[in-house]
Parts: sequence; C-alpha cells; structure tokens
Amino acid sequence: MLRIEPGPRFAGLIAVFLTLFLLVTDTATAQSASPKKARSWEVLEQGLDLGRFAVPEAGPGAVVNIVRIDPGRFELVLLNASANNNVLLTPRQWADSHGLVSAINASMFQQDLLTSVSLMRTSNHVNNSYQSKDKTILAFDPVSNSLPEVRIIDRQCDEFDEWKRRYGSLIQSIRMISCEGRNVWRAQGKKSSISSVGIDDAGRVLFIHSEFELSTHDLIEILLELPLGISRAMYVEGGPQAQLYVNAGGRSYEFTGHLNPLLGGNGGLAWPLPNVLGIKTRE
Repeated sequence: MLRIEPGPRFAGLIAVFLTLFLLVTDTATAQSASPKKARSWEVLEQGLDLGRFAVPEAGPGAVVNIVRIDPGRFELVLLNASANNNVLLTPRQWADSHGLVSAINASMFQQDLLTSVSLMRTSNHVNNSYQSKDKTILAFDPVSNSLPEVRIIDRQCDEFDEWKRRYGSLIQSIRMISCEGRNVWRAQGKKSSISSVGIDDAGRVLFIHSEFELSTHDLIEILLELPLGISRAMYVEGGPQAQLYVNAGGRSYEFTGHLNPLLGGNGGLAWPLPNVLGIKTRE
C-alpha cells in the first residue's frame, strides 16, 4: 500500500488543486445563474449587429436572435404583396429582389393572405386603412429631417392623430412593452415562435426573433432582462411563419418558426409572406 506523507510539497499541491476547483465551480455557477448577462453581439457592418442570447428556460440550445439597426445608416422599408402583383415571397426572396439587408414579418395578416390585420401603409400604398384598438404603431419615413427616423408610437402616452401626420409609413400591431417600460402581457400557457420589433434607449431598431417556443409574456421578460436597453416593443407574428433574415458582412442567417411539424411547424422551411419590414443601406 502506497503511503503519502503530508509534507510541505503535498500541502502546496492540495492548495493549488483546491483553488482551481473553486475557480471552475464559481465560474460555472455564475454562468448558469445569469446566462443572459453575457453580451453576445456580432458586428455585421457598421451600425448593424447580430445578437444571439441563450434562453435556457426555452430548452437546451435555445436562443433569442436580435438584429440591432442604426437608423442613421439603414432605412426601414415596408414591402407589400398587395403592391407587388399579389406575389408572396419568403423574407430571403423579398431581400434578394429588393436589395434588403434584413427582413422580418411586418405584422400578422388576414385570411386573404394579403391584408394586415390593422393599419398598414406607406406614402405610396395603403395595405389596410383600418385602425384597430391596438396600442402601438411603428412609424418611419418622416416628413421632416427634424423628426426621429423611427418611432414606436404608444397610444397610451402619445397623441397618435398628431404623430401619424409626421410619418409616411405606419404599421399597427399589438403592444409588448409599454411606454413606461412594462410588460403588458399576462402570463399564459400558449407558446410559439415569435417575431417582434423594438426600439432601444439609443433609438436603434431591434428585429427580434425566437425560433424556440416561448409565451409572449416570457419573451418580454427575457427582453427586459437582456442588456438591450429596450424601451418599446410590438408583436408582429407568432408560429411557424415568424421569421427573420439578415445578409450582411459576407454572412447570412435565416431564422424560421418552430421546427416540429407535429406542433404546426414547417420543418424549418421559410414561409412566403405578404408583408415584410426590411432595411436598406442609406446612400
């Protein structure tokens, strides 16, 4: 039987091993306790970043994908099939055919597969003139250089009748984060893939997509905890048709809805959409 005498050298080795063990344990504990606190931005181009943030509560490997856009370098564009010979395209196809850098669902649509569920217009085309009770309206294409390039109007805090005259393009949808920075959705059991659009404290636009199924309430809580500085946000689509595409800096990413066909998914295939919100590089 081998016997080790506890001398100074042996005691030193024990101290080293104990220090390394505690260091690894503390690091693992910190990472598992606060996985969202680690910033994870990839610079695609100047003024355009891709963030991929782990959301363990949605399942192993689950992430929320966020394209962060400087509106001073990229302009928002609303594209409608109703203004394009009623031809529906996937986000990638919309981007390829119209020179977009990124594209996301513009809003939910009706059974005619063309018309938005509520107000949607550009300065040249009206997809739907109906103004619903939904609280948020994404406004861009300002009529004056003195106005912010992009704004999410919250009808609880903003006078919409005044603001709507200041922007050529308007998209109305369901509010997620109020003008007071609060989660306005109740906790719910229903889960799905989700696309949404937000604004951060610096006025940057956020294209947000969760491929993994979450309730809208839980996604909002995650967004508020992430290092985004998100101030307002609106829901634009849920389910397998919720999509996000970006092609910049020599890299392209295509995020689709839930992959499980048994749960109404589409096997990872991109859905043709009637209306997309995209961005173009400013000249």
